[in-house]
Amino acid sequence: MKVLKKIKRGDKAGYMMSLPYIISFLMFVAFPLCFSFILVFHKWNIVTPMEFVGLRNFARLFQDVQFFKAIYNTLVFLIIHIPLQITVALLLAVFLNQKIKCRGLFRALYFLPVVVSGVVITILWQQLYAYETGVLNTILIKLGLDKIPWITSPDWAMPSIAIMATWKNVGLYIILFLVGLQGIPQYMYEAADIDGAKPHQKFFYITIPALNSTMVLVIILSTIGGFSLFIEPFVMTGGGPMNSTLSAVLYIYNQAFYFGHMGYAATLGFFFAFIMLTVVLVQKKFVERK
Repeated sequence: MKVLKKIKRGDKAGYMMSLPYIISFLMFVAFPLCFSFILVFHKWNIVTPMEFVGLRNFARLFQDVQFFKAIYNTLVFLIIHIPLQITVALLLAVFLNQKIKCRGLFRALYFLPVVVSGVVITILWQQLYAYETGVLNTILIKLGLDKIPWITSPDWAMPSIAIMATWKNVGLYIILFLVGLQGIPQYMYEAADIDGAKPHQKFFYITIPALNSTMVLVIILSTIGGFSLFIEPFVMTGGGPMNSTLSAVLYIYNQAFYFGHMGYAATLGFFFAFIMLTVVLVQKKFVERK
């Protein structure tokens, strides 16, 4: 009986310690998710009472050309951002994995943008990209080259945002690749040296295959982060010029808080989440197989 009482006391203590997490999960995850699902079948602008509309929000979704344009913009961002993110992060990780002076300092500097506010980073790059007074165009002029309309041209705006997002997030993926690199057995490189392998051969035939699991993680995280693109176009371009940087998340935000179409925004959110899940699962299978 004493043992049972001790177990029950221990259970109560465990429940009490997990109670804050359970409450926060119910308040900030479970309730918003359930409420959003209810909104899918209603029309609501926060002010007036909800109006049941059945599947009309879905019918509107499949006729919404601008939403699919926003999805296309997001995919363009991913196509530019993910290869660039992986390439830069992997090369820098390989460099920082060598025995160089101030290696810890360089690692901290590369990671610093990750912890800085996204709004601050976006405003900084907005000044760098400025057409007339931006630092980048000033350098181009001094080199005798033409100025580039980084965020004022539909052709340049999304690639410019992708470059900025890569700079901001690369530190996180450098850390992940460094962990993977430090887990590769050193004897594999020593055996390759004995066989006369060149540095690029060791990189492609030992390093890359050994980083397969890390590569899968980096690609999935980059994809999820890319699909969540919001702060950069919201602050830097507002979705312009000519909706060329209007991301899916920004479009959903506008529908909810600018136009007051809460029910339709919830429908867009669930549909977009389904697209994101599908892309990540297909991507994961393809990368793991390769």
